[in-house]
Amino acid sequence: MSEPNEVPCYPAITAAIEVISGKWSYAVISQLCQGAQRFNQLQRSLTGISIKSLTDTLRHLEQRGIVSRKVFPTVPVTVEYALTESGVAYNEVLVRMRDWGVRWGVSDNSHSFTDGV
Repeated sequence: MSEPNEVPCYPAITAAIEVISGKWSYAVISQLCQGAQRFNQLQRSLTGISIKSLTDTLRHLEQRGIVSRKVFPTVPVTVEYALTESGVAYNEVLVRMRDWGVRWGVSDNSHSFTDGV
């Protein structure tokens, strides 16, 4: 039973889960673990993602401080995305989730997991 002064963990857990609530969030974070990438690089790497879905996912992750966006003044404009310090730390959460899934949650071999989550 929790102590009366103890802050419930639900808001923190809800916030952590909300980061990867989008269909493509996990995949984008996983891809950016390999290093900063331009929009087109990400789109090519994420088979099946539409431009709109990638744009929405990157905005979602940027708003939550997981991804940073750097604009280079070139013609045409070049935009590069990278994990922030918070995003790198969040990857540790994904690794733990993967470990749990491998041990307890995955009943078939149709899903593949990589070390770079």
